Amino acid sequence: MRRALFFACALAFGQSTEKLTFEVASVKVSPPIQQGDRVFFGPPRGGPGTPDPGQITWTYATLKRLLMLAYDVKPYQVSGPAWLDTERYDIAAKVPAGASKEQVSVMWQSLLAERFGVALHHESKDFQVEELVIGKGGHKLKESAEGSLPATPDGRPQMDKGVLISAGFVSMIMMTPNGPHARTMAKAQTLSPLTQMLGNQINRPVLDKTGLAGKYDFELEFTPDMRGMPSPPPPPGQMGPGPAAAAPADNASDPGPNLASAVQQQLGLRLVASKAKLDVLVIDKAAKTPTEN
Repeated sequence: MRRALFFACALAFGQSTEKLTFEVASVKVSPPIQQGDRVFFGPPRGGPGTPDPGQITWTYATLKRLLMLAYDVKPYQVSGPAWLDTERYDIAAKVPAGASKEQVSVMWQSLLAERFGVALHHESKDFQVEELVIGKGGHKLKESAEGSLPATPDGRPQMDKGVLISAGFVSMIMMTPNGPHARTMAKAQTLSPLTQMLGNQINRPVLDKTGLAGKYDFELEFTPDMRGMPSPPPPPGQMGPGPAAAAPADNASDPGPNLASAVQQQLGLRLVASKAKLDVLVIDKAAKTPTEN
């Protein structure tokens, strides 16, 4: 019984009694971005569950994003130096045949330790959170038809004339004559990217309490709260103090709904203030420059 309990605890912290690593991994500091360059800051491409399960490519990745993927945590669950969110790296990793997503997470943890010298510990911390729940009238999400929108080969959502035409999640902010306007589009997605986007917008953890486990198609349009937003735009998680009404631009005739109102009106969901104790990764040591390939 004690042995089984120890094994369960090890898995809970994303560890394994067997050392799992990528077969080959190239880690380089990303080249400087020149004016006019087209740069992809998206998530990693390839790996288990994609059309290219044996190869993962990630360009301009921050160390914070690597930590989030490796340990399955959100931005607010990583505590460390500010450069974790600014230094960027290009990574190409070969995945052993048959590896699962869970095993690849452990491989990322091994890469962080071996190439960046990452040492960390876990702490439990109290957070002010928002719980995403279903509204009184029921949700307005459209369940996706199974297999109707396969992922694209390179993993990037495909757009056509401003419309999402592949499985994916796209969120953008545009400047209009009436001020900033945010639009989010999702096809064949769980609610996980939605809660992450909401948390980034309000700078507060958002926990999914809807009980909805399917994949859905939906759109969300709202006026983002830009108060205190520095220039250039900040990393995710630094857009506002909470789901309060946004201050409209001086020339705005119809600024549109704020985030909380849009979630309720367009998705049939609600954000409810609460408190929760969450696990936090505290980074004790990490190197800006990875060891050579």
